[in-house]
Amino acid sequence: MRFTKLKHNILQTKFDKALQKSTDNRMVSQKKIQSVGILTSEEIFSKLDITSIIEEVLEVRNAKIYSFRPYSKLDEFSYKHFSENDINWKGTFVQENFESFLQQPFDLLIGYFNKPNLYIESAVLQSKATFKVGFSNVNSNLFEIEISEDILHINEFTLELKKYLQIIKKL
Repeated sequence: MRFTKLKHNILQTKFDKALQKSTDNRMVSQKKIQSVGILTSEEIFSKLDITSIIEEVLEVRNAKIYSFRPYSKLDEFSYKHFSENDINWKGTFVQENFESFLQQPFDLLIGYFNKPNLYIESAVLQSKATFKVGFSNVNSNLFEIEISEDILHINEFTLELKKYLQIIKKL
């Protein structure tokens, strides 16, 4: 338990430094949106069918999703989930499938979580996506667009997102 807390504190420090550096060097792409990645929590992933709704409203295909779930020895390996054990003490993700997800240059990355979570925020920060969107009460330095909406109202969220993306001519 002590090592978990120590690891969390070390990762928080590394995250804060990387976030400051990325905020200073941020470049926003003008490219139209064709590929979408989604990062969320297991709690939300199990309640909502996020992928199909986003694909339908934004009119894109093959949106990819990964969710964070706390590590448990009882959970079997999944290509749709990552946990705190998938990040090392240096702050880099070690699960190959998740690392390839983060390296994919999505045109849009949606951080579909409304509570601060160091591991999901680190994934958003390390993602090579060219445009990032999320909820307004998480971390304003992570996203280009923040939307204030209830997490369970996915239709309203995606319609609001679509409206903003059309305004900035990304759809």
